[in-house]
Amino acid sequence: MKETAEPPPALGAALTPRKRRAVTERFFQLLFFTCAAVSVLTTAGIVITLLGETIQFFGEVPVLDFLTGTRWTPLFASQHFGVLPLVNGTIAVALVAISVAVPVGLLTAIFLSEYASVRLRSVVKPILEVLAGIPTVVYGYFALLFVTPILRGVFPQTQIFNVASAGIVMGFMILPMMASISEDALRAVPRDLREGAYALGATRLEVVTRVVVPGALSGVLAAVILSVSRAIGETMIVAIAAGLQPRMGFDLLSSMETMTAYIVQVSLGDTPQDTIEFSTIFAVGTLLFVMTFVMNVLSDFFVRRYREAYE
Repeated sequence: MKETAEPPPALGAALTPRKRRAVTERFFQLLFFTCAAVSVLTTAGIVITLLGETIQFFGEVPVLDFLTGTRWTPLFASQHFGVLPLVNGTIAVALVAISVAVPVGLLTAIFLSEYASVRLRSVVKPILEVLAGIPTVVYGYFALLFVTPILRGVFPQTQIFNVASAGIVMGFMILPMMASISEDALRAVPRDLREGAYALGATRLEVVTRVVVPGALSGVLAAVILSVSRAIGETMIVAIAAGLQPRMGFDLLSSMETMTAYIVQVSLGDTPQDTIEFSTIFAVGTLLFVMTFVMNVLSDFFVRRYREAYE
C-alpha cells in the first residue's frame, strides 16, 4: 500500500527551544545596536551641521576676536563679534540657578533618603517631579510676571528683564534633577555603614554629614555638574525673563543676554541665510555645545575619581 507523504513542519516547530532563544537574542541585540547607532549618528549629524557653518563664520571672523572680544553687536551697522558678553550672561544666570538648586536639592535629597517615612516619600517625590514636567515657557512667564514684581518691591532698581528672576526660577526648574540624582546616590550608600555609625553612638545628623554624604560624594558632584549643564543650555526662561542686552558684569538686577537667548532672537527674526549674521548662531551654538560637553566630561571624571566601591 502506497504511503502518504507528511507535510513539512512549520517554521516555528522546526526550531528547537535553544534555537528560538538564539534567534530572539540575536533580534534584540540588533535592535539595541540600532538604537545606539541612531543616537551616535544623530550626535554626529548635529556636530557636522554646527561645524560646517562655524567654519564658514571663522573664515570671516578671527577665532581670537570671537573668544576674547567684549562687544557683541553682529546685527548692528557697526558689527562686533566678541562673544564674552553672551558667555557672561549665561554664567551669571547659571550661578544664580545653582545657588538655588544645589542647597535646596541636596537638602531635599537628604530628607527623602534619611528622614522621610516610606509613605511621606511616596507623596513628596511625585509632587517634586511635577516640576520637571512643567513647560519651560511657563517658567519664563512665571519669572517675568510673578518673581520680578517681588524683586522690584524689594529692590526698586530691578529692571523688568533681569538675571535674578530668571536664575531663581531656573533653579527651581532644575531642582528635580538635582534632588533625584542626589537621592539615588545617597540611597546607594550601604546600610551597614549607617548601622555601624549608629552602633558607635553617632546621631542621625552625624551619620548623614560624616558617613552618608561623603560616601555619596561622587553622585552628588555628578548631580551638581549635570544641573549646571542643564542651566547653561536652558532657552525659554532666559529668552523671556532675562532680556536681550549683551553686557559684561554681574549686576543680577539688570538685563543680560545669554547664548541660548541670542540663538532664539536670530532664529525667529528676519536675518537672511548665508550671511555672517546668520552664521553667528552656529558659532555660538558650537561654543555652547563645547561648554556642555566639557561639563559632562567633568561629571564622568568626578564619578570615576571619587566613586566609593562597596563590597
